[in-house]
Amino acid sequence: MRSDYDAIIIGTGINSLACAVHLGAKGWRVGVFEQAQTPGGAVKTLELTEPGFRHDWAAMNLSLFAGSGFFKAYGDDLAARGLEFAPASHCFASVFEDGKWFGVSTGPGETRARIAAFSEADAKAWDKLCGEFPGTAEHVFALLGSPMQMHVQGKVFLKALYRKGFAWTADLVRLLLSSPRKFLTETFESDHVRATLAAWGMHLDFAPDMAGGAVFPYLESMANQHFGMVIGKGGADTVTRALISKIESSGGEVHCGRRVAKVLRSDGKASGIALEDGAEIEASRAVIANVAPAGLMKLLEGKSGDGAFDDKMRAFEHAPGTMMIHLALDGLPDWAAGEELKTFAYVHIAPSLNQMARTYQQARAGLLPDQPVLVVGQPTVVDPSRAPEGKHVLWVQVRMVPGEIAGDAAGEISETDWNAVRDLYAERALDIIESHAPGFKSKIRSRAVISPLDLEADNPNLVGGDQVAGSHHLSQNFLFRPALGHATGKTPVDRLHLTGASVWPGAGTGAGSGYMLAQKLGGK
Repeated sequence: MRSDYDAIIIGTGINSLACAVHLGAKGWRVGVFEQAQTPGGAVKTLELTEPGFRHDWAAMNLSLFAGSGFFKAYGDDLAARGLEFAPASHCFASVFEDGKWFGVSTGPGETRARIAAFSEADAKAWDKLCGEFPGTAEHVFALLGSPMQMHVQGKVFLKALYRKGFAWTADLVRLLLSSPRKFLTETFESDHVRATLAAWGMHLDFAPDMAGGAVFPYLESMANQHFGMVIGKGGADTVTRALISKIESSGGEVHCGRRVAKVLRSDGKASGIALEDGAEIEASRAVIANVAPAGLMKLLEGKSGDGAFDDKMRAFEHAPGTMMIHLALDGLPDWAAGEELKTFAYVHIAPSLNQMARTYQQARAGLLPDQPVLVVGQPTVVDPSRAPEGKHVLWVQVRMVPGEIAGDAAGEISETDWNAVRDLYAERALDIIESHAPGFKSKIRSRAVISPLDLEADNPNLVGGDQVAGSHHLSQNFLFRPALGHATGKTPVDRLHLTGASVWPGAGTGAGSGYMLAQKLGGK
């Protein structure tokens, strides 16, 4: 291990690794330090249940990465280093208590026909959205893929005004500010269609009535309809392994099991890091921290030198937590609503807008929701290599749950310690799946239940199990992520930069904040 680098990056999340790849390509010597024994942050794959059953620890969907500017620049090299995607044409679906289901697929007319079975008016609304999407996507992706600086974003909006006119641009702004319920109830009349699309808002801390959440159900539904979905062949860690190979080929190093205790400063500038074991490592050009704001303050021992900045970092708000249930199965769930559901990458159990809103409020109040939203990932439908022949893995994300338990909305669980609650609450989630797929529980070979606090212990950025590393509500998004004046990762400490999901453009596997920071530091 070197004793000094041009840049030191704290954490091996996807933004860290993308940043290291680009800086390495620009000739920087980069060292990446990770507290966990396995690199990747939320993007890693482990044999959590039995040998031969590979489970994505947290992130499964790699579509954002495959569509990112970073992948456009480095995708060919990463593919040569083993990165491989498994595409899904049947992307996501929802099941309902009346025995019906709805799903989005890429096949010609498939999705429209399913919508028309609920409402011909909704099918026409879907046609309209699909027809307008290419023109809309150009400007939305430009917004989400650009640094959050006034002059840069101003050019994005001026371009939209010039090409599309004031009324169209105003409608785009309205979409960006609307809640999922507002957008979906204005666009569709079927409760089934509305609920299926609204479930995507829950992935990113947007319950149906949260302003600013409409754009996520819109983008996910349109992107999946037009492009499909991809997951990692063999596991999401195909990305992590390829990125690390690229970093090492440029002379960089990745060190796991090395917890960073603090950022070193000299003459008011970040000069390196001190590890928990006492070792000190120098960085001549930059220290880059892929940490949540609270984690940054710990690295700075509580003071950056700018009290206003410190207050903003301490006030940064996290979303409710999640719980993961990883299952090794003898067979896929037999979904009562339809055999075709076995072909989908994701099946949501989120029956209505009102149920999602109630679940979110219960979790925010510290209660275990009586009916959590379930994201049931079926990765072996898309990529059979993740399990022995004829067997399957199931990836179940339980949204939302509190990091600190104040009680149980159902009045059934009296314990408030996640160590005691973990398996009890997993049974509630599994019973919900069983109600939609009778006999499902009898197919479970083994399981691993990961509580919100387990997620945080592995990755301190996931405070209270918050898998999006901070709420994306309007007061903490765009110019305000993580705080006004710091959306580019700038900190008051010279040569110290913040990156990761807590920085614009936020959560997901798109590597946006890491790549944009690397371009800022090392050049495009």
